[in-house]
This record gives sequence, structure tokens and C-alpha cells, in this order.
Amino acid sequence: MEAISVFDIFKIGVGPSSSHTMGPWRAAQKFLNVVQQRGKLSSVVRIVTELFGSLAKTGHGHGTDIAVMLALSGDDPVTCDTATIDHRIAAIKEANRIRLPGGAWGKSQSIDFHYDQDILFHIHAPPLPFHANGIRFTAHLTGGETISETYYSVGGGFVVQEGEHATGERAVKLPFHCNTGDDVLRHCRASGKTIPQIVFENERVWRSEADIRKGLLTIWRTMAECIYRGCHPPTDAMLPGGLNVARRGGVMNRKLTQGFGSSGIREYDDLDGWLDVVRHSTREFQQILKWVSTFALAVNEENAAFGRVVTAPTNGAAGVIPAVMMYYWCFCRSSEQGIIDFMLTSGEIGSLFKKGATISAAMGGCQAEIGVSSAMAAGGLTQVLGGTPGQVAMAAEIAMEHHLGMTCDPIAGLVQIPCIERNTMGAIKAITAANIALESDPDRARVSLDDVIKTMWETAQDMMGKYKETAEGGLAVNVSVSVSEC
Repeated sequence: MEAISVFDIFKIGVGPSSSHTMGPWRAAQKFLNVVQQRGKLSSVVRIVTELFGSLAKTGHGHGTDIAVMLALSGDDPVTCDTATIDHRIAAIKEANRIRLPGGAWGKSQSIDFHYDQDILFHIHAPPLPFHANGIRFTAHLTGGETISETYYSVGGGFVVQEGEHATGERAVKLPFHCNTGDDVLRHCRASGKTIPQIVFENERVWRSEADIRKGLLTIWRTMAECIYRGCHPPTDAMLPGGLNVARRGGVMNRKLTQGFGSSGIREYDDLDGWLDVVRHSTREFQQILKWVSTFALAVNEENAAFGRVVTAPTNGAAGVIPAVMMYYWCFCRSSEQGIIDFMLTSGEIGSLFKKGATISAAMGGCQAEIGVSSAMAAGGLTQVLGGTPGQVAMAAEIAMEHHLGMTCDPIAGLVQIPCIERNTMGAIKAITAANIALESDPDRARVSLDDVIKTMWETAQDMMGKYKETAEGGLAVNVSVSVSEC
């Protein structure tokens, strides 16, 4: 199987969906690169984007069309100004023009772009054969020639081009290659290393030790900044999309920090000051529980509002791991090394689920997103609280076992209901799973991590298509809502 880096699992990007926003964004960039490599970019007069399967059915609510337009305009999800997205999309639609990027490719150029004609949602067509998230780009050139390529957004922001095989960095030989949980535990026993230690050795194939540490701490800082923004939104206005879902992260933060802040005991006006307040705000179980929920809500409200988040391993489940990491950072005996070990451990668990099952809700339902993220968080927390490799695997198994069969049924195709609240549930389950594993003997466990990964994949295959991110079943059809924007 392919070699997967922790930096593949954790990617900085833009909400609301890794498979429906980030993936199509990267696919459009790949397509532009193909056209440029053939020396035809300056000859493009029109680009048509066709969406199939889940991308067609919930693409509006997930911002797939927005992602494609931004990508064709030369924006990158890591660096784009998220505050100006709405204005720029409106300008493209009003002008019926889009400016393809220049940069290293040469001079930028403006081409005709008619939204209703150039982004096609094939809602009633069958999905493309390889994956439920199919996207096809066709560039029309001067003289009538065309270039067409098909891509699949396979979950977590990963993109596969039709006919593509693992090459280059995906085909490297790692010192500790792991396709299963048993592989991980066997390497730990044979080498005497912990899980984060063997993952760190694997990461050195791609990056220096300094770059690994710096990169992981940058991702953690991005997560923390996302939590902070979600806890301090400009207003408590409704989230975009028309469901009129109220933001709660800011409200809960204000209640939990009552007595602190600008008129209270301790001043804060930035992330680090706020973190100090959170650490000193309470040691009561009920209040800490509320903080964990607040952290998760904050991230996924930012995600729903097209904010900057980290796929962990997806955008729809982006709040679980940051919430548990923030719990560790604020309420446990924490350290930067602990943060690094948490991410290395959870990243490896995420890669096992990607290899042995799926991290795409369009393929496996919400068990593939919230379930996987909860398993990752449980394993990471167990590691940094002193767990053995066996206890880490046990925690991940426990967390996933109690998400098996969870459907993906987003109302109106938006990553809001039930997605936002599900992140709080996934975070709490992860903490509970870690606590159980830390007090247990993994040698006496009756269910292994590999057993639950295999079961999750079998469950995903048995699950009806209407429960796989199509908005055609479950809450998506049983809750009556008035949606004005999607």
C-alpha cells in the first residue's frame, strides 16, 4: 500500500468539507497543471467542471462550486484570504469572467465563465465507477481542441487522478512500514520504540527532524487559532447556508470565562492570553466537559463558515482532535513534545483506517469521519498520558467500536446538522476511550484495532447509499427546514 505521512492526514485548508471542498480545490489545481504541462494554458477559452455522485448531490451545501472557482482563479486553501471569499465569488458570477493564474506559468488570462453552464451538477446521473466523489474538468482551447481529465476526491482532501498509481513520495520504502495495527505493535515490540517514535523515523524519509517538529507545531498552532476564532466570532450571527444554525462557541466561551477578560480578574486579547485564562478557569469535571464541547463547536462553526481549519482527518470531523488536544494542553500535564507525540500517534491511526477502510463519508458514512477522528484522538491522548502501544491501539478500537454504523445525513447537504454537534460527541468518546484503555490490560481485549477497522469497512459496504453524504436519508429528509441560500 501507499506510504502516508502524518502531514497527509493533517492538512491546513478551508472549510466546510475536505472531500467536497478541499479535494475538488486540489483537483482543479492538478488539472490546471496538466494543461500547463502540455503547453496549452494560454490557449484555454473555457473550462467546464462536471460533478458526479455525492459531489453533485451535496456540492452546493459543501461549497464544491466555490472551491473550484477559487482554484481556477489561482487561490490556494492554505494561504487564501478567507475573509474575502464571498466577495470574490460574487464578482466572478457578476462579470461572467474568471482569471486563470499566471505566476510561474506565465501571464494570467481572463476567460469567459458562466456559472450555470460551466459548473454542472449531475445529480441524477450515476456516480463514476471508481468513487462516489467524481469530478471531471474539460478545457476548451482555441481551434476547437479539448483537454479532459477525471479526478476522485477520496476523503480527507486526498485526490486520485483516473488511472493514477502510487509513485514518487507515495511509493517510498519506510523503515517501519505499517498497513495494519498488528504491524505497528509488532514494530514497537521488536524495536522497543513507542508508536510516535516509529512514526517519527518514518517521517524522516520525507523531512528533517527540525522540519517535522516545526511542521507539527505549526499545525497545532493553526488548530488552536481556529478554536480561538470560533470562541471569539465577530458576532453570534447565524452560520451561512440558510439553515439558520446559531453559533454557540462564542456564547459558551463567554459563560465559561465569566469573571475574566477585559473587566475581570485576568486580561487577555490574544490566543496565548486566552489559553492562560482557560487553564486557570476551572478544575471541576463538569466545567472541563463544557470546555471540550466548546473547543469542538468552535472549530466546526469556523469550518461551516468557510474558515481556515486543519483536516483531522477530514473537515467535517475537524473539531474532534483539536478539542482533545486542547483538553490535554489546558487540563493535563502537557508539553510541546506531548503535542508532537499526540499528532504522530493519531496520524498513524488515521492512516491505518485510510488503508484498511476509508476516511470518506461518501464511501462509509459518518463512522468514516467522526468515528475515525475519535479513534485517532483516543489513541493520541492515551499515548501522551503514558499508555503503552497496546493501550493506544485499544483506545482507538474502543472509540471506533462505538461509532460503527453511524450514517452521514447532512440536512440540506450542509456540514452543520448533525455534523457540528457530532464533533463534541466524538471528542468526549475519545477521552472516555483513553481513560478506559489506560486502566485496562490490552492483552485481555477481545476486539483488536484491526478487527474494528475490518468491521467498519464491511459496515460501510453494507450501508445504503442514501446514508453516505447524499442528503437523501436520515435527518436530511425527516427534518423540515426552510433553506434560502443553498
